[in-house]
Amino acid sequence: MSEFRIDQIKSQDASRGPDVAGITTFTGTSGIVMPSGDTAYRGGRGRFVMVGGFTPAALNTMDYVTISSTGNAVDFGDASIILYMGAGTASSTRGLFHGFEGSPASRNNQIDYITIQSTGNSFDFGDLTKQSQGSSGASSDGIRAVFQLGWNSDGTASLADIDRVTIATLGNASYFGDLTVARNTGKGGFSSPTRGFFAGGQTPVVNTIDYVTIASTGDAVDFGDIAQGAYREGTGCSNSTRGLMASGSSGGDGDGQTISYITMSSSGNSITFGDLSADVELAAGGASATRGLFGGGTTPVKINTISYVTIATTGDSVDFGDRTINVYGAAGLTDAHGGLGD
Repeated sequence: MSEFRIDQIKSQDASRGPDVAGITTFTGTSGIVMPSGDTAYRGGRGRFVMVGGFTPAALNTMDYVTISSTGNAVDFGDASIILYMGAGTASSTRGLFHGFEGSPASRNNQIDYITIQSTGNSFDFGDLTKQSQGSSGASSDGIRAVFQLGWNSDGTASLADIDRVTIATLGNASYFGDLTVARNTGKGGFSSPTRGFFAGGQTPVVNTIDYVTIASTGDAVDFGDIAQGAYREGTGCSNSTRGLMASGSSGGDGDGQTISYITMSSSGNSITFGDLSADVELAAGGASATRGLFGGGTTPVKINTISYVTIATTGDSVDFGDRTINVYGAAGLTDAHGGLGD
């Protein structure tokens, strides 16, 4: 093999060197280090995106924080519809969400998506199988997302329906199965790498935690009960081991200070983890492998506070920073949640 020194070759005007194609080897004290590993991890992961909310009307605002740091949220872009009481989930690259449209609330079946590591407005992904509002949550294993629908199209009855989509492919949802109890306004979805969880809800207010195996289809299975008791309008987040539930209500505003957790690979009732900094209802939740975050909510005064906990320990939440707006009922999603593994 001959040695070809390209560092001495330039164009006639010395503005550039040659393009090298084909199989090439390099020797020397410095050179090119090619990227390696899963492309989903290149450039970093760990954004918590909060979508929409209500204050004093439904919004299409999206903002985000970097979970590993602390500080105030930054504007991400706008959702294609104004929404609140939303539920969100994600793969390592794409975030999906659904919620009420408008103020006063109107039912819709639209799922929107964003590319999490960029910023910008959301786009229409496809439709749920039914017009609905007041979701009891969403979860994903990174390949498939599952949504619970909430109320029916005219708001007269709760639904047990769970829908599914393939996150990488735009299109309408398909029916997955049913919850053990029809309910609305649970909003407490989170994931392990195999299981999707739906915690609490109203019909009347229940404390049931259900789970499904995301890669399959079929009806949900009862996991256990939430330690706080009757629980609606809360939020959930998880790493790959523990699922956290917070900011729920037994029926009145601002009585959701308790954080509880489950070990997702087992079954049983949740255990008290600690407290949020205030009695907060309808926060947005999201997590990485190490931290769980809770953003916004109502006490019943609408707040912009973001707080966090270290998931592997127990204890009260710590201040992280502020959302760009005072708001409750936002959807939360991250590109590093427990459904994607640690």
